[in-house]
Amino acid sequence: MRCLSESEYKLGSRFLFLSMAIVVLQQDIRIVEEGKHKIKAHLLHTLQSMEKTALEERRQLRIKLRQHNLQIVTAEKNDAFTTFLFITKECEEKRNYFNPAIRKKVEAILMELTQKAPQSGPRHTSTNA
Repeated sequence: MRCLSESEYKLGSRFLFLSMAIVVLQQDIRIVEEGKHKIKAHLLHTLQSMEKTALEERRQLRIKLRQHNLQIVTAEKNDAFTTFLFITKECEEKRNYFNPAIRKKVEAILMELTQKAPQSGPRHTSTNA
């Protein structure tokens, strides 16, 4: 029997997958900073803008999770599935996610964040003679 309301499930899932997307962004930022990309400044600006937007949304989601007394904990993980435990003051509910489906959800969030990111990066002045 399901004990989570649909809104609690959506809230918890968004928090969970957004947190995963933030980890991906932070790894990408580190890779770009360490790399020798020719368009490093623009790429770094875009990634940092996406991270800032994601962190702010996650902060708001964390507040809502506290208001609903909802916690999400990783219960089990194997090659194919990851199980998360959604804990409320009334009950605990296990949710299984197919790992490729998790990747797709994280990619979808990254695409959302890309669309929200400002399209203009830091400006460099150049002289053309």
